[in-house]
Parts: sequence; C-alpha cells; structure tokens
Amino acid sequence: MAEIEFRSDVTVELVRASAHDSDVLFAARVSTQGEQTLDAAESGADADPKRDRGLINYLMRDRHGSPFEHNSMTFYVQAPIFVFREFMRHRIASYNEESGRYRQLRPVFYVPGPDRNLVQVGKPGAYDFLPGTPEQSELTAAEVRMVSTAAFESYERMLEAGVAREVARIVLPLNIYSSMYVTVNARSLMNFLSLRTKRADTTFPSFPQREIEMCAEKMEAIWQGLMPLTSAAFDANGRVAP
Repeated sequence: MAEIEFRSDVTVELVRASAHDSDVLFAARVSTQGEQTLDAAESGADADPKRDRGLINYLMRDRHGSPFEHNSMTFYVQAPIFVFREFMRHRIASYNEESGRYRQLRPVFYVPGPDRNLVQVGKPGAYDFLPGTPEQSELTAAEVRMVSTAAFESYERMLEAGVAREVARIVLPLNIYSSMYVTVNARSLMNFLSLRTKRADTTFPSFPQREIEMCAEKMEAIWQGLMPLTSAAFDANGRVAP
C-alpha cells in the first residue's frame, strides 16, 4: 500500500494575476473622463495617491461595485474535499478541480491539528467553538487516521482488482485532499472573504468553518499585496463587498 500522509494545513498559491488598484481607478474614471487606456490612467499628470485612495474608499463605502471587477486572480488550492464543497457554494468564481475519474488519487488526508477547536457550543447561527480536552484531541486524530487508512486500503484493493477509478473512489472520505484552480476578481473575492473569515471589525459577523477560513486567510494575504488600497478600503468599511 502507498504510504499515507496526514496534514493539518492547506496550500494556497498565486498562479497568475492581473490585479492592481489602478484597475479600479481607470474603470471608475471612465464615467467622468471618457475613454482612456490603462497606461494613461497609471501615468496621468494629475496622479495623486491621496486622491486615488479617496476614490477607492468612496466606491467601497457607497457600494459602487463594478469597478472592482476589472481584474483577475488565479489561485492554486490544495485542501480537503469537504472544504471544496464549501468553496463551490460561492458561484462567483471559476473552478477546475482534479478528477478522481481520470487519475489515481493520492493518499493524503486531513487530520485536525492540536490547535483546532473541537467543541461546539450554542445554537445555529451563533455557534462558538472551544478547545477540546486532550482526550478529545487524541480520539479525533486516532479515529481520523484509522478510518482514512482503512478507506484507502479498500480503494487500492478495488483498483488492483480492475475496478474503474470512478467507482473505487466512492469509498474515500471527505478529508482526502484535492487540488483546484480558482479564478476570481476582487469584488467576488471580497464577497468570499466577508463570509469565510471571522473578524471583530466586520459589519456582518460570519462564523465560517475553520478549514475554509484557513484558505480565505491565505488568499486575502496575497490579495493585500496586489491591491493594498482596495483591501484597506474593504477593511475600513466593515468588510462589506461593494
């Protein structure tokens, strides 16, 4: 049997991007300045960082959203399949995921790390998650490892017997890792971040599952480096997508 790997993290990498604060500015200013090229917008004689920051903040505050759509970011994500099912609830991005029909899946499984809260307290819509006891943490890790190992052994036995990959994969649990490309613009990404991060400074509190929040945090860190004025305005205006 192939050696099984257990992970407690996720991978998010930027594949390609055409995403800058200047994309927002040139898209917005066509309303008042008429047709202009991006080069002209970036190198205009009246370029003023304070004015640019003010315009982006105005667009964010008053929810003029379309100028934030004229950009693109493609991320490569590795995460457990149950995280991908949450991703795809967001019908605001383009997704391409690896296929268990066409390739043999790798024996890589998610197991909650020791700092992952395990105890759920509260009612739907207002849950708090608290740390588990050492015994709960040990039990969770042991059970996940046992079931994942048994499932992958079943998967390999069926493949060796000539069963098609698309059939053999049905025994695998949702904590097996998959990979995908996600392409999104800044407006859509802000919508995703508003729902999949838990922050005290947000207008509308959200309570995401920790594993998808881990992906969202990594995506946001990359986006902040690409579009610092836009991300700062997003934070300053309650993390509400325009």
